[in-house]
Amino acid sequence: MEKKISPHTAFKEDVIKGLSDYPKHLSSKYFYDARGDELFQKIMAMPEYYLTDCETEILREYKEEIIGHFTDSSERFNLIELGAGDGKKTKILLEELFDNSADFTYIPIDISANVLEHLVADLEKNFPGMPVNPLEGTYFETLEHLCVLEKTKKVILFLGSNIGNLLHPMAIDFLKNISDLMSGDDLLFIGFDQKKNPQTVLDAYNDKTGITEAFNKNVLHRINREFGGDFNPELFLHWEVYDPETGTAKSYLVAKEAHTVTLSALDKTFDFKKWETIHTEISQKYDDEVVKWLADKAGLQVVTDFTDSREYYKNYILRIK
Repeated sequence: MEKKISPHTAFKEDVIKGLSDYPKHLSSKYFYDARGDELFQKIMAMPEYYLTDCETEILREYKEEIIGHFTDSSERFNLIELGAGDGKKTKILLEELFDNSADFTYIPIDISANVLEHLVADLEKNFPGMPVNPLEGTYFETLEHLCVLEKTKKVILFLGSNIGNLLHPMAIDFLKNISDLMSGDDLLFIGFDQKKNPQTVLDAYNDKTGITEAFNKNVLHRINREFGGDFNPELFLHWEVYDPETGTAKSYLVAKEAHTVTLSALDKTFDFKKWETIHTEISQKYDDEVVKWLADKAGLQVVTDFTDSREYYKNYILRIK
């Protein structure tokens, strides 16, 4: 059996590789710790960050129809959420399922133990008796392990357009990995942020209050705390760009001056030139044609989709071909 890599070890390896590569890069998944979770809650509440409001509108407006797809057979199912977070939007669907006495178990998967702990406590309070089985870990390692143990019908949730963190080739691999674990009547309910006015996109990832900047820079604070680093976040500029042709938004931390960073716990130093970048995040935007193409490449097909009143965002239901 392959040895499981701990989240701390993976973080260490990714930091060393990311800061050694040229150009430098750090994964946005490492923004999330207790402080990062708190900052992301603030981001989702920002008026500029339309994604949360749009997806919430969709879930509220179409919850009965969405749940109808989940429960179109009488068999019990596992509602598996990848990157569950605080579950705020998911609770709209959970409430509908709970009120209709649906036969299901909710399985939230997240890399953050902190956020899972808070989520489970809230669910126990608001939905007493609802079966909940939280799993800490990365998406596929945890999902694959779950599928080996459980042969129950699966409805997989992937909300928030988190797939937008992947360029198209990686998104196809991601969807293919999911489709390989799906069978029969299994469904994938997934959010895709749509292409729109470029300024609307930029404003969502570069708010004037600096919350998004703090969220991006939280990875530097994590490195300092966990690896004895001496990053000075004030020496970095948060910069966002968006290409409306490809639908790709990218976030960077840009060094304002030349300096050296030491990670004492790893016995590593990294030099930064003035205006050198650390690529921290990608946020891809889509249209129907691109989503259908990605699904087809991954062996999936679109069953239906739901959009908000501004047509900024869509949730799609996919199944294997």
